[in-house]
Formats: sequence, C-alpha cells, structure tokens
Amino acid sequence: MLPQAERLKKSSEFTATYNQRKSVSNSLLICYVGRDKINPEKPVRVGFVVSKKISKNSSDRNRIKRRMREAYRSVIKTIEPLRWQSVIFLARQDTLNADYQEIEKALENCIKKAQKRF
Repeated sequence: MLPQAERLKKSSEFTATYNQRKSVSNSLLICYVGRDKINPEKPVRVGFVVSKKISKNSSDRNRIKRRMREAYRSVIKTIEPLRWQSVIFLARQDTLNADYQEIEKALENCIKKAQKRF
C-alpha cells in the first residue's frame, strides 16, 4: 500500500488533475497528469480509478486497483522521478482480464509516454 502522503483522496484533487487535460493512454490504462511540481521535496500524489463499467463486482474492481498499485510501486523504483504534483491511472475494460505483468508494462508505458509528452 502506498503511504498516505502519496495518495490522492479528495474529490477536488481528482477534479483538479482531470481539469489539466493532460493524458496519455494505451490498451489497458489512461494516465492523467497534473501540474508540474512547485516543491520538488513533496511526493507525487497518485490515484487509481476503476469504474463500475469495468465490472459490477467490487472484488474485481479492488483486485485491479491492487494490481495497479503494486505495479506502480515496482515501476516507480526503476524510472526517473516524476515531475508532476498528481497522477491518476484509469483502468480500461481489457484490464479485467490482464495479468499483473501486462498491467505493469502498460503502466510503465503510460508513464514514459507522459514524461516525453509533458
């Protein structure tokens, strides 16, 4: 689990990140990035979203979120530090049937695309 200081929790924080309109995507995930960091000492705040359109069962949605969180934790160690205040990862329908390695590759791909683009 991510530390509390690294999590997006409030609806206003999610809305502010969505309103930046900076996103990249692949077949499994959509990645929204927020503003650039003002204070480099503060950690990047991350949110994971799985809609009810993906699955009506909460256990399926929670499993996808757990896999995305763990993939983020392992990917963030291997790449250069993120330069945004906030990041949101939104799952797509194919994520339900994907295994952990596919989710990890998709998440890493999204982060690298966003770093090149923004």
